[in-house]
Parts: sequence; C-alpha cells; structure tokens
Amino acid sequence: MIQRQRPGMNAPSIFFSAMRPFQAARRLSSLDSACALHGHGFEARLVAPQADCRARFRGDEVRALQTMLETPVAALDYRLINERIEEPDDTRLAEWLLSETGLAGKAGLALRSAPDCGAVVDPEGRRLAWRRFRFESAHCLPNVPAGHKCGRMHGHGFEVTLFTAIEPREGATAAQASIARAWHPLQTRLHLACLNDLPGLENPTSEVLGQWIWQGLGDSLPGLAGVTVMETASAGCHFDGERWRIWKSMSFDSAVRLAQAPADDARRMIHGHTFTVRLHLSGSLERVMGWVHDYGDVKRRFDPLFRALDHQPLHEHPGLADNDDASIAEQIESKMAAELPALCRVDVLHTPGCGAVLLRGEDPREALEP
Repeated sequence: MIQRQRPGMNAPSIFFSAMRPFQAARRLSSLDSACALHGHGFEARLVAPQADCRARFRGDEVRALQTMLETPVAALDYRLINERIEEPDDTRLAEWLLSETGLAGKAGLALRSAPDCGAVVDPEGRRLAWRRFRFESAHCLPNVPAGHKCGRMHGHGFEVTLFTAIEPREGATAAQASIARAWHPLQTRLHLACLNDLPGLENPTSEVLGQWIWQGLGDSLPGLAGVTVMETASAGCHFDGERWRIWKSMSFDSAVRLAQAPADDARRMIHGHTFTVRLHLSGSLERVMGWVHDYGDVKRRFDPLFRALDHQPLHEHPGLADNDDASIAEQIESKMAAELPALCRVDVLHTPGCGAVLLRGEDPREALEP
C-alpha cells in the first residue's frame, strides 16, 4: 500500500474490521436478579491493522479476521458462557474473545451484548463499558444561513451513547448501571423537550449537545471517556472532553472484482455490495455556527465522487488499482482531503461491521470508536 504524506498530517494507516454474531446464555452474579440465567444475541467486532490480518492477498483481510474469530465464537455459540469464562460480563467476554484470536499489539475488540449496551477492549488494553439512550426532542439552529433547513424548528429521535472507563477491579455490569443512573436526570430534561429552551443549548448542534451532556454528567460519572450524539442514523458526533469528531454516512451500490484474488476464488469474479462510507472530520467548533462542519455540506462535497462510485462497475474505475475496501478508502481519502481539510478517518464497509478503516491520526484506538 502506498501511503501519502501531507504537510502537518500523519501518513494514513489502514485497519480492518470484521464482525461475527453469536447467540449465548450466561449468568451474572452482579445483576439484581442474582444468578438468573438469561441470553443475548451478541456481536463481536474485531479490529486489527493491515499487517496483523494474515491475509492471503490484498482484499482478503476481512475474511482473515473473520476466520480468527470463528473458533472462539463457535466455542460460545448456543452455549452457556459460564462454562468457559467466570463471571462473563461484557468486558471479560471481550477480553477472552480477543485473547483467543491470538492477536496482540494494535488489535482490539468491541462487543455488543444488546442494542443498548456493550464493551470495548482497545489496543492499549483499556476497558470501556457503554450504554445507549434515546430521547425525542425538537430543536432549531438559529445561526445558520437564511434558507438552511436546520434553521426551521424540527425534531429528531436523538441517540446518545456514553462510554466510561472500567477500573481494574470493576466489572462492566456495574459500570453500565452507573452510566444509567448518571444519565437519568439528563434524560428527564431532554426527552419531549425543545432543546433551545434549555440553558446552554440556545444553539443545540450535535457538537454543543455532546459537550453539554459531558458537562452535565459532572462528578456523577468520573470515568466518562466519550459522548456520542446521533441526530439521525447517518450523522453523528463524538466528544471526548477535549475534541470533537463528526461523521456523515452514505451508501452506494457497486459492482467489484478483486484482481489479486486467486483464480479459483469467487471474489475474482464480478460481484457486488451495498457499501457504506463514513467520512469523519475532527476539529474545534466554529464560533458562530457551533459545529465542526455542516453535515449537509459534507454530503454535498462528497456528491461528485459518490456519483462516480454509485451504481458503477468499480473494476473499470480509472482511479482504483483494485476494488478492495482499503483501495476504495484510499481513493476517497485522496479525493476528499483537499475538499475537507479536517478529514481524519474514512470507513468503507462492504457489509455491516466488515470493511476498512483509514485513519489519518496517530491513535489506533479510534478505529474501535463509533
């Protein structure tokens, strides 16, 4: 892979993400219901740098990671997890799965045990628990230019995900309960409200709301590590207490064939995917607008390249050396870096949870974050 260096910007690095679901039962003594047996539809997402994927050829990385997950997931699927892991809360389960893959170094694993909770074990061994909440509210953005649709009063079903660091002696279940308790007063204020009426939210962009939530949690959640706010399924913001990162997701439907696949591999033949691309931008807030970048403007700037990719045979695209996820991500980063100078990450997923993550920053932990 040829990596392009720009003044003041680190050379891009590629990570790959592979997801496998499984069904399993467990008992957790830390639950209020004591040792009651219960079950989940889990999702395990393994993330690793390109060099650690043990791929047979470029474009095989996701399948290679899925293979690494296959054996540990199969050991748990439709089984009682306690038979293999003592007190298998989300973090202990994520740590076990990661260790069973045999990966080390910069690999990490994100586990979802239910639609609204899970855990992350990042490449540095940091353990995070998360909970997701939803509230229905109205807002408008008073400082946008005349005619901007967000200047009109409208509403969203907002989703907020809170991440908290887990202390060495603490389990994920207790941490998730602490998150829920800390969130409850804010839920009461935000749900079925007009955000503009709340002190500090006179200009309630996603970025301002994320910071407001961080500050509102205050001492009630000392381990707080991140706040994610999503106005829609395709637009979100992440705040870590110091900086903001926003993203805009779009999907395109394309035909591909992997030129480096062996002759007997079906991926060498023409096939296709509904790709999801997510463009991430980081930076400080624009003083008047209160955002890192307008979501709509990100979509508008990406539109010419989107049209060149959507409903197209990418194996005939003149700018692509190959059609694998990483090549598409590199092409998008190359074309969009000048249009969007704050671009810090490009995700290209060919199926949910599976694809390439191109990072323009130094921190590999970001490949595991939303």
